[in-house]
Amino acid sequence: MAHDHHHHDHAHAHTAYLPAALIVTLLYAGVEAGAGWWAGSLALLSDAGHMLTDALALALAATAAWAARRPPTHRLSFGLQRIEILAALGNAGFMLAVILGIAWSAAERLLHPVPVQGLVVTAVAVVGLLVNVGVAWLLAHGESTLNTRAALLHVLGDLLGSVAALASGLVIQFTGWTPADPLLSLFICALILVSTLRLAREAVHALLEGVPPGLALPEVGRRMASIDGVVSVHDLHIWSLSSNHAALSAHVVVRDLAEWPRILSDLSALLHEAFGIGHATLQPELFQPVLYAIGEPEKPHFQG
Repeated sequence: MAHDHHHHDHAHAHTAYLPAALIVTLLYAGVEAGAGWWAGSLALLSDAGHMLTDALALALAATAAWAARRPPTHRLSFGLQRIEILAALGNAGFMLAVILGIAWSAAERLLHPVPVQGLVVTAVAVVGLLVNVGVAWLLAHGESTLNTRAALLHVLGDLLGSVAALASGLVIQFTGWTPADPLLSLFICALILVSTLRLAREAVHALLEGVPPGLALPEVGRRMASIDGVVSVHDLHIWSLSSNHAALSAHVVVRDLAEWPRILSDLSALLHEAFGIGHATLQPELFQPVLYAIGEPEKPHFQG
């Protein structure tokens, strides 16, 4: 049995971008919410709500990054790496609540229009575009984890939300057509919903210990079985400890147990270099032809 752990020394430096992005996002969300209330713009208020979900995503990502670096204990042998996944799922639940609130308010505005100050909406939306570009740049230069990817998706959605708010302000400023505000607010809701469902699906997949995205179980098994001295691979399982840490366990049938140290080294190198799997538990088994109903297989193979 073999265990192999890999830690990224640069992860802490990369996650240092998160607090800066969080502070900028919170400050602008407060300004946008105040301006939206003063101008009577639901588009600005909904975009501010979206910014607050971004702030929550960033806070969860920063907390999860800190928790994931905590050392394992006797009770938590993997440490707190999976808290990132739980945080992402909680973030998705919060976002759904925000969507429902904004959609309800938009429906009321469509039925009962209220005056909106188009010039204020336009000015704040322009600032929002600049802020979102800056936050997206910070996140794009950080470590890629489930939470930071989710936060980046939210910010990219916010870019479109700011464009929608800008369009709302321009339409109201030049035409006076106030329904543009709640209609574009519903468009922002749709943007948030898409990223929310994607985030929830990824988090649930990880909690169900599904195979990490980008990895194909049969391909990994076939590559393992192609190592010299390996007869077959079975009971292969791959799952995520966190976004950047995949784990694997498998039974490896070999012709000669004396070759196991060399085979183990080859398998560990293959898993790490070809598939980025940093934690592997491999159990060797001696090949016994009598156990095969149709005799010894002609070629090494993977049994799914």
